[in-house]
Amino acid sequence: MPNYRLLLGCAATLSFGVALAAQTTPAIKRAKPVHSIEATPKAAASPNGEKEATEKTPAPPKEPAITFNSVHVDGPYIAMTFDDGPSATLTPKLLDILAAHHLRVTFFVLGEMVAEHPEILARAAREGHEIASHSWSHPNFAKMSQENIRSQLQRTDDEIKSTTGKRPTLFRPPYGSITERQKRWIHDEFGYDIILWDVDPLDWKRPGPAVVRNRILKETRPGSIVLSHDIHPGTIEAMPSTFDQLEAKGFKFVTVSELLGMATPVTPHPKAEPAEKTATKAAPSAVPASSPGG
Repeated sequence: MPNYRLLLGCAATLSFGVALAAQTTPAIKRAKPVHSIEATPKAAASPNGEKEATEKTPAPPKEPAITFNSVHVDGPYIAMTFDDGPSATLTPKLLDILAAHHLRVTFFVLGEMVAEHPEILARAAREGHEIASHSWSHPNFAKMSQENIRSQLQRTDDEIKSTTGKRPTLFRPPYGSITERQKRWIHDEFGYDIILWDVDPLDWKRPGPAVVRNRILKETRPGSIVLSHDIHPGTIEAMPSTFDQLEAKGFKFVTVSELLGMATPVTPHPKAEPAEKTATKAAPSAVPASSPGG
């Protein structure tokens, strides 16, 4: 029994010592991790940093245009063009009308027609009209091989040069049909600008002189390139009154090359205001559509 009491006393003494130690020894706390973002000093800001961040890489310069439907000009200048000649009977009549009005135009001629009527083309060139290429025999270039296209262009180029003494610098693809790749290599190899149009009276459908005239008058604007053909009688018949009324509207006639030389940069339009701040909207720009009549 005395031994049992001794054991109880030792146990009580040990429990009291452990409790006292727990009260006097502080608990060990886990250290907080150091975040790397706090440990790394911030780089000094560049005085031009804001400007450098907002500055955009300048866009590469645009390649010069080689295809033209119309030209942006400062003035009422237009170019009348006539395709598919020279015609043995109709082109001389047109030349007489042009001489009476003191106008100069651009003829997009076929090489095979030049070979048949060189004297008519020589007269047109002599009277100050511009002579340009429209291929040898009016095929669809978009469906032809490069070698066949080259032959069409070279033969026409040579025929015009031998007749007028000058090589053409402009080319209009028959039907307006040509691929982007063809435009590029033709321009690179022959030096031609590719000329389309933005006014088409569809005179190749022979709708009658009045319709041809009215369509031209309605669609023509400053910088227009007007398509027509000096192989249709109704077109030639429409021209005197067409020229008179275009002149009455204040239009001045130049060749296509002269029109290209007058080109001015297009002024960008200001951004449209929100609907609640403006009462009117600018009309959308018209996109000219090509027809199979070229």
